Amino acid sequence: MFRGNHPTRVDDKGRLKLPAAFKSRVDELYGPQFYITSKDGKRAEIYPLKEWEYIEEKLAKIPSMNPAKKKFLDVTNYYGQMVEMDNQGRLLLPQLLRESAAITAEVVVFGAQTYLEVVNHASIKAELEAAPLSEADSIALSEFGL
Repeated sequence: MFRGNHPTRVDDKGRLKLPAAFKSRVDELYGPQFYITSKDGKRAEIYPLKEWEYIEEKLAKIPSMNPAKKKFLDVTNYYGQMVEMDNQGRLLLPQLLRESAAITAEVVVFGAQTYLEVVNHASIKAELEAAPLSEADSIALSEFGL
């Protein structure tokens, strides 16, 4: 399970060095292969290949003509690329996604349970300040026992 927030940088070549806390989890549970994509072009989602394959298994059960499935595949394939972690623990983020999400230089890597999210540091800070966790959000989450 990935959790927490680790500010870091994307280098000039578009490589993200996995923060140590996340890398140790990857080394323990997963291999060096990842699928990096996005559902909105604003956040990079880094899935260990094993976790992405689990999503693909679920997708395979949905009829191919389902419009939501097609849309999901279109967007995740548009932004997506297979990536292998190098010996220094770096992942090359897809150029299209780096540009779309402005994930260059200062970024934040969030643990999102089974995958990691990479977001522009200034953007996420502004987003969190503009729309903080509300009482309505807390009520909605309480329906799930949180």
